[in-house]
Amino acid sequence: MHKIKNIFPMIYDFENLFNAYKAGIKCKRYRPDVMAYTDKLEENLIELQNEFIWKTYTVGRYNIFYVYEPKKRMIMSLTFKDRVAQHAIYSQLNPYFEKQFISDSYACRVGKGTHKAVNRLHDWLKQTDRKPQRFYYLKLDIAKYFYRIDHEVLMDILRKKIADEDLLHVLSVIINCEDTNFGLPLGADIGDVAFDELLGEVGLPIGNLTSQMFANLYLNELDQFCKHKLHLHYYIRYMDDIIILHPDKKYLEKIKNKIADFLGNKLHLQLNKKTCIRPTSMGIEFVGFRIWSTHVKLRKKTAKKLKRRLKYMFAAYHAGEIDKDTLDRSVASYRGILQHFNSYGMRQSLNELYLQEMGKPYPEPEKKPANKCGLFCGYYGSTDDYIRQQPEKKEVTDSGSNADA
Repeated sequence: MHKIKNIFPMIYDFENLFNAYKAGIKCKRYRPDVMAYTDKLEENLIELQNEFIWKTYTVGRYNIFYVYEPKKRMIMSLTFKDRVAQHAIYSQLNPYFEKQFISDSYACRVGKGTHKAVNRLHDWLKQTDRKPQRFYYLKLDIAKYFYRIDHEVLMDILRKKIADEDLLHVLSVIINCEDTNFGLPLGADIGDVAFDELLGEVGLPIGNLTSQMFANLYLNELDQFCKHKLHLHYYIRYMDDIIILHPDKKYLEKIKNKIADFLGNKLHLQLNKKTCIRPTSMGIEFVGFRIWSTHVKLRKKTAKKLKRRLKYMFAAYHAGEIDKDTLDRSVASYRGILQHFNSYGMRQSLNELYLQEMGKPYPEPEKKPANKCGLFCGYYGSTDDYIRQQPEKKEVTDSGSNADA
C-alpha cells in the first residue's frame, strides 16, 4: 500500500481553511465565540495557516461536560479555532482512509449510518432464516472504547499510512494533548475517576471530528483481521459494536477468543460483559434497535427515551420556552424516525400523548378515519390541521337518550 504523501500543503491551503470555517459555522454562526472569530476571519485563518506551516500549532483548552443518554459519557468540546483546524484536516485526510475501510463499517461515514446498518443486518437475517441450519450471533462490545485507545498504537497505524512528517507532527499534537487527559484506567468507569487521575497515554475526546476518524481507523485493523485472516462473511460493525453471524456456536466461541487476543495484543483493548453468543431467533440488539428476520423494533430503552424527550418538548412548549414551529419540527423528526421500523403500537401511543398534551381528547378507535391512524401514522398535514380534524367527544345524557328514543 502506498503511503499518503504531500497532503499537508493541501490542508493549510487558505481555500481549504476557509471551507473548513464554513463547515464549522453550520448551525453555530450566532454563537459569541464564532462571531468573534468571524469578525477577524482573514486574520485568524492566516494565523492558523502559519501555525501549521511553522509547527507551532497547539490544541486549546477543552470545555468538559457530561451527557447521560444512554449512559454517562464525558464530552469535550474545542474552541472554534481548533474546530476549524480539525475540519481542515478531516476534509483532506479522511477520503484516503475511507478507501481502506470495509463496506460493512457504518459509523461516522457519509452514506452509512444506523439505518443502513439496521437494513444490512436485517437482510442478512432474512437470508440466514431461509437456510436449513439454525444461526447464532456473536455480539462484541469493546470496554470503554474511546477512553482506552492507545496513543502510541494509533500513531504507529498513522505512520504506516502517512509519509508526511509535518502532518504526523500535527496529528500527534492533537492526539497527545498536553493540557487535558482523556484516558480511563483499565476497568474504571467514567464516574469513578477524578480529572487529575485520567490517563494521558490513552483515550480520545468524544465529540471531536478527528476522534471519529481516528476511532474508525483504529478498529479498521480489526476489520481487516476479521475479513482477511478469519474470513468472516456476516460481519458488521458500528464503531465499537460488532455483530457476527454463523451457524456453528462453537465456531463463534473460537472466533470470540481470537478477536479478544487480537484486541489485547495488537490494539490494547478488552471486550466487556455485553459480549455474548445467542440464537438469531431471539432478535439482535444493535444501534438502538432489536432486529429479527421478520421485523425490526425500537429497543425498549430507546423507545422510553424517545417518549420522555417528546414529553419534555410538550412541557417546554407549554412553559413558553419553545414556539409552535419548534415543536412541529420535533414532531416531524419523530415521524421520520418511526418510518424506519415496525412501530404501529408506539405510533398509537404517541398519537394519544400528543392529543392529550395539546388539549384535545384522543378519539375512540371506532371514530378514527379508516385511511388514517393518527399524526404519527402516515399523516402529512400540519399538527394544527390534524387536531382540527379529530371528532369531538359527545357527552350522552339521560335526557338526550330519551329524546333519541
